[in-house]
Amino acid sequence: MSTATSGTATRPATRTVPSPLDLGLLLARVIPFGVLAVFGAQKLFGAFGGSGLSGTEAAFAQMGYHPALFFAVLGGASELIGGLLLMFGLLTPLGAAMAMGVMINAFSAVSSAPLSTSGFPIVVGGLALALAFTGPGRYSLDAGRPWQRTGLAWGGLSVALAVVTAVASLLAS
Repeated sequence: MSTATSGTATRPATRTVPSPLDLGLLLARVIPFGVLAVFGAQKLFGAFGGSGLSGTEAAFAQMGYHPALFFAVLGGASELIGGLLLMFGLLTPLGAAMAMGVMINAFSAVSSAPLSTSGFPIVVGGLALALAFTGPGRYSLDAGRPWQRTGLAWGGLSVALAVVTAVASLLAS
């Protein structure tokens, strides 16, 4: 591996060839978070055969979220916006926090159901958790941009934001 020298420190040269890891991160973002964005569009707009905001509001009321309309909009918007941010690899720590927060609430709502039902929030929340720390990879809108944030501190901040907002919404409902 070649290195570039800056002062007295030596660092690895910037990769010029995409790696299989970059492709893997792209696939790990696009497929599940594209589905999450579709779920948000179903909840908010009735797109893709969804029930729309009125149906979502009724479902949230039945689950004990009050005011139901507020939590329906919050949940649907978190799925749609968080899903799109992660799918495109844009503002990844924020998108990951939104996805994790809504998946914590989703798991809470279905935790007594069989794993076949509660598995989706676990898997999507886990993927968002991983992306919060790894970043979105080379094939993303964050890659190489001044606003790109990855690593332990940003991943930890993303997790903290997700947990605080999820717990606040669970306590407020």
